[in-house]
Amino acid sequence: TTLCYLAVDSAKGKYAHMLFNELFEDYSNALRPVEDTDKVLNVTLQISLSQIKDMDERNQILSAYLWIRQSWYDAYLKWDKDKYDGLDSIRIPSNLVWRPDIVLYNKADDDFSEPVNTNVVLRYDGKITWDAPAITKSSCVVDVSYFPFDSQQCNLTFGSWTYNGNQVDIINSLDSGDLSDFIEDVEWEIHGMPAVKNVITYGCCSEPYPDVTFTLILKRKSSFYIFNLLLPCILISFLAPLGFYLPADSGEKVSLGVTVLLALTVFQLMVAEIMPPSENVPLIGKYYIATMTMITASTALTIIIMNLHHCGSEAKPVPQWAKVVILDYMSKIFFVYDVGENCTSPKREKEEECRLEGDDGCQRRHKVVRSPVSTRNDDSSLKEKLNGNWNKSYGVHGENVRETVNCCSCYKMLIKNIEYIANCVRDHKANRAKGIEWKKVAKVMDRFFMWIFFIMVFFMSVLIIGKAA
Repeated sequence: TTLCYLAVDSAKGKYAHMLFNELFEDYSNALRPVEDTDKVLNVTLQISLSQIKDMDERNQILSAYLWIRQSWYDAYLKWDKDKYDGLDSIRIPSNLVWRPDIVLYNKADDDFSEPVNTNVVLRYDGKITWDAPAITKSSCVVDVSYFPFDSQQCNLTFGSWTYNGNQVDIINSLDSGDLSDFIEDVEWEIHGMPAVKNVITYGCCSEPYPDVTFTLILKRKSSFYIFNLLLPCILISFLAPLGFYLPADSGEKVSLGVTVLLALTVFQLMVAEIMPPSENVPLIGKYYIATMTMITASTALTIIIMNLHHCGSEAKPVPQWAKVVILDYMSKIFFVYDVGENCTSPKREKEEECRLEGDDGCQRRHKVVRSPVSTRNDDSSLKEKLNGNWNKSYGVHGENVRETVNCCSCYKMLIKNIEYIANCVRDHKANRAKGIEWKKVAKVMDRFFMWIFFIMVFFMSVLIIGKAA
């Protein structure tokens, strides 16, 4: 049996040589293979997408690995298969036959080399099928307005470079490109590759020029960019409102805002490196700009609030409207307590201290501070009591009158000194109370802006993530 198969193969090989010599004895691949020069030669085109090698958004170039199949009928390459022992097809180098000069119109490659010189399949009825692989680089208009949740449409336009529609007509064999052998891409999803035939008349020539345009519909897989560009930015953005919660005496409030701003600037530069320099700002770039603007505003507000916090005794008193709006109402809304109070349960601790000290101690500790007028009255009564006591003690002794007068003058001087010290203490307490009020105003404003900026960051994050749904 093996000998029979070898004999058949050798016989077919002999007939193939005979056929090849007879077909190409007077054949020329330079002219269009039609019997009538006025007749149109139809070329059937089919594109199979195998792999997307690269999508260069910055230079707007799509690199793809394609299988290009072209088929046509050659009027001078026919034979009777019965004369050649039933030989119905042969495979020969493609440069031996006439080939249509179909090229990629929107090619964006510097290499203008010839197509791959693969074999063609020649049938007995003159049909030639040419399958050739190609790595194409085509120009693609990239719209990055919704990056990284964007979709792109890239066109691959094929047509004859020299033959017009009256000489070579292109027919697309399918309504779309073949995606059955497509290798899944890590960055892009393929949502279709429809094919449309166009007949265009250019300004230079009156003849029509047909072409077939394959539109590659791509959808970006955004998971990589969410975890590497978007999520870190969201986490960093939530640090900006916490700068308002940081204690003013720590000295790190402004440093935190500047550090967050610099971190976002780094991410912004990373996005700018991969995006084309167009007027369409990508969605993630808009989010970065909005977040950086918010952080800049928060840093500026932090500086202003720091000035309020460090208002000393030389500052003006807190305005009455600020006392009512900020110290009375807003402090209760945002749970801001006085300096030294516990931020969790100040009233409970005061009641506990009163219970331990007793009612008398609590009353003494919570006694209303007397006014300067009552203090002066107490001082005058103190003088009268002192004078009265000394008069009672020394009035009956005539020999000690002079000593009594001297002692009274000493006590008058002592009382004046006590009054001076009391006035100084009162002034110091008033100035200290003024500074405490300004610190509380600053603390209330910190809490107010902290919640405002937390809400802003939350809504911006929801909007940007909502685009991924």
